[in-house]
Amino acid sequence: MSDPDNRLYFRQLLSGRDFATDNMIAQQMVNFCYLIGDRQTGEAVVVDPAYDVASIVEILAADGMRPVGVLATHYHADHIGGNMMGFQVDGVADLLEHHDIPVHLQRPELEFVTKTTGLGPDVLTGHDSGDVVKVGDIEIELLHTPGHTPGSQCFLVDANLVSGDTLFLDGCGRTDLPGGDPEELYRSLHDRLGKVPDDAILFPGHLYSPEPSRSMKETRELNIVFKPRSLDQWLMMFGH
Repeated sequence: MSDPDNRLYFRQLLSGRDFATDNMIAQQMVNFCYLIGDRQTGEAVVVDPAYDVASIVEILAADGMRPVGVLATHYHADHIGGNMMGFQVDGVADLLEHHDIPVHLQRPELEFVTKTTGLGPDVLTGHDSGDVVKVGDIEIELLHTPGHTPGSQCFLVDANLVSGDTLFLDGCGRTDLPGGDPEELYRSLHDRLGKVPDDAILFPGHLYSPEPSRSMKETRELNIVFKPRSLDQWLMMFGH
């Protein structure tokens, strides 16, 4: 996935395999962390750092890159650290102890991330859908996709969609956790992500399928969450 001839630096890392290799929770949760940056400037952002941020930073350094920001898809501890099922998960707060960098969120997620991580407005940057975060000369568009959580967001960069828990290759995020909303998730999948072209490559927040990525065209054809043709049909299938 890392192409040295391409200015875009983009890596998909699997928890329990590529980092946090001795962490049983990371192995079970199979979270993806993403590194996105500009090879020419050596700057990169980390998407959803959790479990073992020291190893993530070491991977960046080995590639000649340095972290200049965090992009968080949503507030759940398996993506950004915090308390999860009684276990304390390493995450964004630990990263910021060593690197003074901003954390980019959708505005509705700010209060939830503060509760999860203890981080406050001095380091958390709220955004609106359509905002662009630049890393060197690489532009990353932030797409607000509520439903799994109120401030869930996806990231579109150079025909790659990093979707967090909004959309998986098979299925989508749960809506029965605090802040979940099945109607909003329907609109996020069918309307808000409608702007993402078919040839874009989907990179999800977890390895819940045999493949780690897939085109949006194939995802729209194969993923059952795109079968309902109306909100009523959607709620009958996925609203509980």
